[in-house]
Amino acid sequence: MKILITNDDGVHAEGIRVLARVAREFGEVKIFAPDRERSACGHSMTMRDPLRVTEHEIDGIEAYAVNGVPVDCVNVGLTIGYPEDCDLVLSGINNGPNLGYDVTYSGTVAGAIEACINGIRGISFSMAYFADGAPYHFETGEQWIRENLQGLIEAPLAERTFLNVNIPAIAYPELQGHKVVGMGQRVYEDRVEARQDPWGRTYYWQGGVVVMRSDMPDTDVWACTNGFVSVTPVSIDWTAHEQKLAIEESLNRAAARR
Repeated sequence: MKILITNDDGVHAEGIRVLARVAREFGEVKIFAPDRERSACGHSMTMRDPLRVTEHEIDGIEAYAVNGVPVDCVNVGLTIGYPEDCDLVLSGINNGPNLGYDVTYSGTVAGAIEACINGIRGISFSMAYFADGAPYHFETGEQWIRENLQGLIEAPLAERTFLNVNIPAIAYPELQGHKVVGMGQRVYEDRVEARQDPWGRTYYWQGGVVVMRSDMPDTDVWACTNGFVSVTPVSIDWTAHEQKLAIEESLNRAAARR
Protein backbone atom coordinates (compact mmCIF):
# COMPACT_ATOMS: atom_id res chain seq x y z
CA MET A 1 0.00 0.00 0.00
CA LYS A 2 1.32 3.44 -0.96
CA ILE A 3 0.51 6.06 1.67
CA LEU A 4 0.96 9.82 1.46
CA ILE A 5 0.89 11.78 4.72
CA THR A 6 0.32 15.50 5.18
CA ASN A 7 -0.88 17.94 7.86
CA ASP A 8 -1.33 21.66 8.52
CA ASP A 9 0.92 21.94 11.59
CA GLY A 10 4.14 21.64 9.61
CA VAL A 11 6.50 18.90 8.55
CA HIS A 12 8.26 18.79 11.94
CA ALA A 13 5.10 18.63 14.09
CA GLU A 14 4.87 15.80 16.59
CA GLY A 15 1.51 14.62 15.28
CA ILE A 16 2.79 13.84 11.80
CA ARG A 17 5.67 11.80 13.25
CA VAL A 18 3.20 9.75 15.27
CA LEU A 19 0.93 9.19 12.27
CA ALA A 20 3.84 8.21 10.02
CA ARG A 21 5.13 5.78 12.64
CA VAL A 22 1.82 3.94 12.59
CA ALA A 23 1.25 4.19 8.83
CA ARG A 24 4.54 2.55 7.90
CA GLU A 25 3.27 -0.61 9.57
CA PHE A 26 0.63 -0.72 6.80
CA GLY A 27 2.69 0.15 3.73
CA GLU A 28 5.16 2.46 2.04
CA VAL A 29 5.01 6.00 3.47
CA LYS A 30 6.06 9.37 2.10
CA ILE A 31 5.49 12.66 3.90
CA PHE A 32 4.62 15.88 2.08
CA ALA A 33 3.78 18.63 4.53
CA PRO A 34 3.99 22.41 4.85
CA ASP A 35 7.35 23.89 5.82
CA ARG A 36 5.60 25.78 8.65
CA GLU A 37 2.28 25.86 10.44
CA ARG A 38 -0.68 26.51 8.13
CA SER A 39 -3.61 26.06 10.52
CA ALA A 40 -7.05 27.31 9.44
CA CYS A 41 -6.04 27.65 5.79
CA GLY A 42 -9.04 25.55 4.75
CA HIS A 43 -9.16 24.08 1.26
CA SER A 44 -7.04 26.84 -0.24
CA MET A 45 -4.27 26.32 -2.75
CA THR A 46 -1.31 28.30 -4.06
CA MET A 47 -1.91 29.71 -7.52
CA ARG A 48 0.34 32.75 -8.04
CA ASP A 49 3.57 31.79 -6.31
CA PRO A 50 6.06 29.01 -7.07
CA LEU A 51 6.02 25.92 -4.91
CA ARG A 52 9.43 24.88 -3.62
CA VAL A 53 10.18 21.50 -2.09
CA THR A 54 12.95 20.64 0.37
CA GLU A 55 13.85 17.01 1.06
CA HIS A 56 14.11 15.77 4.65
CA GLU A 57 14.13 12.51 6.55
CA ILE A 58 11.85 11.96 9.53
CA ASP A 59 12.53 8.87 11.62
CA GLY A 60 13.89 7.12 8.55
CA ILE A 61 10.89 8.10 6.40
CA GLU A 62 11.20 10.03 3.15
CA ALA A 63 9.79 13.49 3.81
CA TYR A 64 9.39 16.74 1.89
CA ALA A 65 8.68 20.25 3.16
CA VAL A 66 6.57 22.32 0.78
CA ASN A 67 6.26 26.11 1.04
CA GLY A 68 2.52 25.86 0.56
CA VAL A 69 -0.69 24.66 2.17
CA PRO A 70 -1.91 21.06 2.64
CA VAL A 71 -3.75 20.99 -0.70
CA ASP A 72 -0.48 21.94 -2.39
CA CYS A 73 1.33 19.25 -0.44
CA VAL A 74 -1.08 16.52 -1.55
CA ASN A 75 -0.87 17.55 -5.21
CA VAL A 76 2.92 17.91 -5.14
CA GLY A 77 3.15 14.56 -3.39
CA LEU A 78 1.01 12.86 -6.01
CA THR A 79 3.15 14.44 -8.74
CA ILE A 80 6.66 13.68 -7.52
CA GLY A 81 6.17 11.14 -4.73
CA TYR A 82 3.58 8.81 -6.24
CA PRO A 83 3.31 9.73 -9.93
CA GLU A 84 1.86 6.35 -10.88
CA ASP A 85 -0.66 5.70 -8.11
CA CYS A 86 -1.38 6.28 -4.44
CA ASP A 87 -3.69 4.17 -2.31
CA LEU A 88 -4.27 6.32 0.76
CA VAL A 89 -3.81 9.88 2.03
CA LEU A 90 -3.65 10.42 5.79
CA SER A 91 -3.71 13.94 7.23
CA GLY A 92 -2.71 14.87 10.78
CA ILE A 93 -2.53 14.16 13.59
CA ASN A 94 -3.75 17.72 14.19
CA ASN A 95 -2.90 19.66 17.35
CA GLY A 96 -6.49 20.21 18.43
CA PRO A 97 -10.02 19.26 17.38
CA ASN A 98 -11.63 19.52 13.97
CA LEU A 99 -15.25 19.11 14.98
CA GLY A 100 -18.47 20.33 13.39
CA TYR A 101 -18.06 23.39 11.19
CA ASP A 102 -14.30 23.39 11.81
CA VAL A 103 -13.98 21.07 8.83
CA THR A 104 -14.54 24.08 6.57
CA TYR A 105 -11.56 25.94 8.07
CA SER A 106 -9.16 23.11 8.71
CA GLY A 107 -6.09 22.57 6.58
CA THR A 108 -5.79 19.09 8.06
CA VAL A 109 -9.26 18.17 6.81
CA ALA A 110 -8.43 19.83 3.48
CA GLY A 111 -5.70 17.24 2.95
CA ALA A 112 -8.31 14.48 3.11
CA ILE A 113 -10.67 16.48 0.88
CA GLU A 114 -7.98 16.85 -1.78
CA ALA A 115 -7.35 13.11 -1.67
CA CYS A 116 -11.07 12.55 -2.19
CA ILE A 117 -11.12 14.91 -5.16
CA ASN A 118 -8.26 12.91 -6.68
CA GLY A 119 -10.19 9.66 -6.24
CA ILE A 120 -8.04 8.45 -3.33
CA ARG A 121 -9.25 7.43 0.12
CA GLY A 122 -8.56 10.25 2.54
CA ILE A 123 -8.66 10.22 6.34
CA SER A 124 -8.00 13.19 8.62
CA PHE A 125 -7.03 12.73 12.27
CA SER A 126 -7.14 15.26 15.12
CA MET A 127 -6.51 15.20 18.85
CA ALA A 128 -9.55 16.84 20.47
CA TYR A 129 -8.57 18.78 23.57
CA PHE A 130 -10.85 21.41 25.07
CA ALA A 131 -8.66 23.37 27.51
CA ASP A 132 -5.69 25.58 26.66
CA GLY A 133 -2.49 24.02 27.88
CA ALA A 134 -3.95 20.54 28.17
CA PRO A 135 -1.71 17.70 26.94
CA TYR A 136 -2.34 16.42 23.42
CA HIS A 137 -2.00 12.75 24.43
CA PHE A 138 -0.58 11.74 21.06
CA GLU A 139 0.18 8.35 22.60
CA THR A 140 -3.59 7.77 22.80
CA GLY A 141 -3.98 8.75 19.17
CA GLU A 142 -1.13 6.46 18.16
CA GLN A 143 -2.58 3.44 19.92
CA TRP A 144 -6.13 4.00 18.67
CA ILE A 145 -5.02 4.52 15.06
CA ARG A 146 -2.77 1.46 15.16
CA GLU A 147 -5.69 -0.68 16.34
CA ASN A 148 -8.29 0.79 13.97
CA LEU A 149 -6.59 2.01 10.79
CA GLN A 150 -7.22 -1.24 8.93
CA GLY A 151 -10.94 -0.94 9.64
CA LEU A 152 -10.94 2.65 8.38
CA ILE A 153 -9.11 1.57 5.22
CA GLU A 154 -11.56 -1.25 4.52
CA ALA A 155 -14.75 0.61 5.45
CA PRO A 156 -17.13 1.01 2.49
CA LEU A 157 -17.38 4.64 1.44
CA ALA A 158 -19.62 6.29 -1.12
CA GLU A 159 -17.99 8.18 -3.96
CA ARG A 160 -16.75 11.67 -2.99
CA THR A 161 -16.64 10.81 0.72
CA PHE A 162 -13.75 10.96 3.20
CA LEU A 163 -13.40 10.22 6.91
CA ASN A 164 -12.80 12.79 9.63
CA VAL A 165 -11.60 11.29 12.92
CA ASN A 166 -11.33 13.13 16.24
CA ILE A 167 -9.66 11.39 19.18
CA PRO A 168 -10.25 12.80 22.67
CA ALA A 169 -7.01 14.04 24.22
CA ILE A 170 -7.23 11.79 27.25
CA ALA A 171 -5.29 8.78 28.51
CA TYR A 172 -6.01 5.67 26.45
CA PRO A 173 -7.69 3.70 29.29
CA GLU A 174 -10.18 6.55 29.64
CA LEU A 175 -11.48 6.18 26.07
CA GLN A 176 -15.07 4.93 25.96
CA GLY A 177 -14.74 3.43 22.49
CA HIS A 178 -15.70 4.99 19.18
CA LYS A 179 -18.85 6.32 17.55
CA VAL A 180 -19.61 6.77 13.87
CA VAL A 181 -21.49 10.05 13.97
CA GLY A 182 -22.48 13.16 12.04
CA MET A 183 -21.10 16.67 12.26
CA GLY A 184 -22.11 18.70 15.27
CA GLN A 185 -22.12 22.42 15.98
CA ARG A 186 -18.92 24.11 17.05
CA VAL A 187 -19.14 27.83 16.41
CA TYR A 188 -17.38 30.98 17.60
CA GLU A 189 -18.85 33.98 19.40
CA ASP A 190 -17.36 37.49 19.38
CA ARG A 191 -15.19 36.39 16.50
CA VAL A 192 -13.49 39.71 15.70
CA GLU A 193 -12.00 41.86 18.46
CA ALA A 194 -10.85 45.45 17.88
CA ARG A 195 -7.53 46.34 19.51
CA GLN A 196 -5.08 49.23 19.55
CA ASP A 197 -1.43 49.04 18.55
CA PRO A 198 1.22 51.07 20.47
CA TRP A 199 0.61 54.03 18.15
CA GLY A 200 -3.12 54.11 18.82
CA ARG A 201 -4.11 52.62 15.48
CA THR A 202 -6.98 50.15 15.43
CA TYR A 203 -6.41 46.62 14.24
CA TYR A 204 -8.55 43.49 14.46
CA TRP A 205 -7.79 40.08 15.94
CA GLN A 206 -9.89 37.18 14.75
CA GLY A 207 -10.58 34.18 16.96
CA GLY A 208 -13.47 34.26 19.38
CA VAL A 209 -14.87 32.04 22.09
CA VAL A 210 -15.72 28.48 21.07
CA VAL A 211 -19.30 27.43 21.72
CA MET A 212 -20.00 23.71 21.38
CA ARG A 213 -23.40 22.03 21.34
CA SER A 214 -22.44 18.92 23.28
CA ASP A 215 -26.09 18.15 24.01
CA MET A 216 -26.73 16.90 20.46
CA PRO A 217 -26.39 13.08 20.39
CA ASP A 218 -25.02 11.32 17.33
CA THR A 219 -22.58 14.14 16.59
CA ASP A 220 -18.81 14.41 16.70
CA VAL A 221 -18.97 17.12 19.37
CA TRP A 222 -21.13 14.95 21.62
CA ALA A 223 -18.95 11.87 21.07
CA CYS A 224 -15.65 13.54 21.90
CA THR A 225 -16.94 15.41 24.94
CA ASN A 226 -18.17 12.06 26.27
CA GLY A 227 -14.86 10.27 25.76
CA PHE A 228 -15.55 8.54 22.44
CA VAL A 229 -13.45 8.72 19.28
CA SER A 230 -15.66 10.27 16.61
CA VAL A 231 -15.55 8.92 13.06
CA THR A 232 -17.52 11.05 10.61
CA PRO A 233 -18.02 10.23 6.92
CA VAL A 234 -18.10 13.57 5.10
CA SER A 235 -19.29 14.07 1.53
CA ILE A 236 -17.70 16.74 -0.64
CA ASP A 237 -20.99 17.03 -2.53
CA TRP A 238 -22.45 19.98 -0.63
CA THR A 239 -25.58 20.10 -2.74
CA ALA A 240 -28.77 20.33 -0.69
CA HIS A 241 -30.60 17.99 -3.05
CA GLU A 242 -33.82 18.04 -1.03
CA GLN A 243 -34.09 21.80 -1.64
CA LYS A 244 -33.84 21.75 -5.43
CA LEU A 245 -37.52 21.17 -6.19
CA ALA A 246 -38.74 23.87 -3.77
CA ILE A 247 -36.32 26.43 -5.24
CA GLU A 248 -37.40 25.55 -8.78
CA GLU A 249 -41.06 25.99 -7.81
CA SER A 250 -40.33 29.35 -6.16
CA LEU A 251 -38.57 30.60 -9.28
CA ASN A 252 -41.47 29.46 -11.48
CA ARG A 253 -44.05 31.16 -9.26
CA ALA A 254 -42.11 34.43 -9.30
CA ALA A 255 -41.74 34.23 -13.08
CA ALA A 256 -45.49 33.63 -13.50
CA ARG A 257 -46.26 36.85 -11.60
CA ARG A 258 -44.24 39.02 -13.93
